[in-house]
Amino acid sequence: MKGKFQTDAYLKFLIYGVVIVLINLVGITLFFRVDLTQNKIYSLSDASKKAVARLSEPLTINVFFTENLPAPHNNTKRYLRDILEEYSLYGGNFFNFRFYDVSPEKEGISDKAEENRKIAEDYGIYPVEIRMVEKDELKYKKAYMGMVIIQGDLIEKIPAITSTDGLEYKLTSTIEKLNRKISILASLDKKIDINLFMSSSLRFVAPVIGIDELPQLPETIKNVVDKLNAKNYGQLNFKNIDPATDKDIDTLIKEHNLRVLQWPDIPNRNIKAGRGAIGLNMAFGDKKIDIQLLNVLRIPIIGTQYQLINMDNLEDIVNSSIETLIGINEDVGYLADHGTLALGSPMMSAPSQNNDNLKNFQTLMSQNYTLKQINLADEKIPESLNCLIIAQPTENFTDYELYQIDQALMRGTNLAIFTDAFKEIPQPPQQRFSFNMGPSYQPLHTGLDKLLAHYGVSVKPSFIMDKNCYKQSMPSRSGGGERPIYFAPLVKNEFIDHNLDFMKNIKGLVTINNSPISVDKEILKKNALTAVSLFSSSDKSWEMKGKINLNPMFIQPPNEDDKFASYSLAYLLEGKFSSYFKGKKIPEKEVAKSENIDEEKSDESKKDIENKTKNEKDSDLSKIKTQKALIETGKPGKIFIAGSSALLKDNLLDPDGASPNAAFVLNIMDTLNNRDDIAAMRSKTQQFNPLEDTEALTKTFIKFFNIAGLPVLVVLFGLFVLWRRRSRRKRIRMMFQK
Repeated sequence: MKGKFQTDAYLKFLIYGVVIVLINLVGITLFFRVDLTQNKIYSLSDASKKAVARLSEPLTINVFFTENLPAPHNNTKRYLRDILEEYSLYGGNFFNFRFYDVSPEKEGISDKAEENRKIAEDYGIYPVEIRMVEKDELKYKKAYMGMVIIQGDLIEKIPAITSTDGLEYKLTSTIEKLNRKISILASLDKKIDINLFMSSSLRFVAPVIGIDELPQLPETIKNVVDKLNAKNYGQLNFKNIDPATDKDIDTLIKEHNLRVLQWPDIPNRNIKAGRGAIGLNMAFGDKKIDIQLLNVLRIPIIGTQYQLINMDNLEDIVNSSIETLIGINEDVGYLADHGTLALGSPMMSAPSQNNDNLKNFQTLMSQNYTLKQINLADEKIPESLNCLIIAQPTENFTDYELYQIDQALMRGTNLAIFTDAFKEIPQPPQQRFSFNMGPSYQPLHTGLDKLLAHYGVSVKPSFIMDKNCYKQSMPSRSGGGERPIYFAPLVKNEFIDHNLDFMKNIKGLVTINNSPISVDKEILKKNALTAVSLFSSSDKSWEMKGKINLNPMFIQPPNEDDKFASYSLAYLLEGKFSSYFKGKKIPEKEVAKSENIDEEKSDESKKDIENKTKNEKDSDLSKIKTQKALIETGKPGKIFIAGSSALLKDNLLDPDGASPNAAFVLNIMDTLNNRDDIAAMRSKTQQFNPLEDTEALTKTFIKFFNIAGLPVLVVLFGLFVLWRRRSRRKRIRMMFQK
């Protein structure tokens, strides 16, 4: 009997083992996965599926990853392999990927791994240094963790994949970018001009200024252009131009912003006094980009130093400039006049000390968009734009300029408005360091406010102070501790609207100098508009009105509880807006008149005007009138408005786009450019998950429960077990006594 029981047990064990092996074999051959995460972070978004489904040419991804990496990098490789398999499922025959084993030399690299390492470095993939803990020791190890995306002759790379955060977004954006680039390059009717301007006289002075490699610069740049030309379907045209005379130099300086060097006689080097210019210009059609090749650094005590641009980065700089020139990325309008925040040069390398610097915003936007600067005073808003950004306007708009903005909205151009209720007026230098003499704040009325009020939204003339704010650490000489900066609210998760897809994973934000936003419900109802308050201050905030003083030492919260409330800080309006100029006279553009126009014109010009006037009278052309077509009710559009322009500045945006603030701003730009699926994809990888605030009573209860409650529960459980045992012994005793 016992032997039969053991045989049955062994048979069952064998059957279970065979079933498990068969299930694993099926799992290997049939791709199937269930994503149980809340945001489906391990599943492809709809945008990714559409991107690979639209592939018109084969796309190959080569992944260079070192084997046997410690956690968390081994999980990164596993996630990367899984997501690429899912891409291939929707990309079909046009999508291929391959993993290359690239091991460090210290680990006895094999011939195949050595070959793979050389392939990786040819693509520009180099090892990065990672930290690892081994036998309770912190060690550093070099590892390859990069990938190359190849389509046709085009190559894009992600040199370091150190985390899974945002990886799907990077991959999908790169795939879409390659698709657009191939179609645009194939349809170009003329080549892209790349002109190197370099005076031959600079070759003689180069050793004096410490740049011995300057004479080889033309050949170096030509090699870079030739390499890129092979990847860009031969659409690049390189020229080396020698501005030899002063006349040539002066002309080119005005056109291309060249760097000019001037030197005296240098007898010990047999160099005569001279002048030379250097710079790189790229042009296509009416677009051009000027790149400074020579940097001049003036260092105290040491003196002036000259440095050439980093040649290792030149290929990437030229390639990104090509993409900008031919419009690989979609254009986004940026209002460049009326005192708005100024955009810097796209080739700006040194960080600016200006608090209004938008370098990080430009860097993040350039990944998918091209910021097209628009001067309303001189040009109209292009009809092709999906979005127009207006950031901190400080100068008045004419009615004609407001008409341009209004009609752009009616045509379907969405508006992103980052406006301030006040203009900061710095104190005079002689009073700047006086006690309590900070800047003053003047209410702003540019005319844009009346346009927005007509649409049903307005910015209140006040600043929001919040008890839930950024805390500044004070130095020990000032007493230490933390000082609340009430005008820098920390927006909590509970005050963020998560109903919209691109807001679902935005769990916290930081703002500065934010004014409250209000909406007119009657106007919204009349025009069937929807308005969503995207985020608000906490219920411990209040308004600072009238005299504004943002010195933290003199800001105190109110004593009355009824002074506190939650205020909306950003809104998104959507629907068919009604024109501000409906039923009004359409404004005309004002043309500046010259008082001495008759004196300035030549006799020949006067004669032409007289003949033109006579012809108009003879043909009765003066009676023909044109009527401007006013769009009274627009197409479906969106208006985003925030009561602070600081959301775009470098002190609130990180250059990598990993912070919640950066994700929020980029999501807004995507949704205003009709790319809601991209915004939703970026949001699902947002990893900022702060703990929810708990009340003091709850904290006390949890603390008491952990200290006393758990031991009491253990004792009670022990008594219960003891009672069960005694009861069992008693029951057994009673059975045998019978």
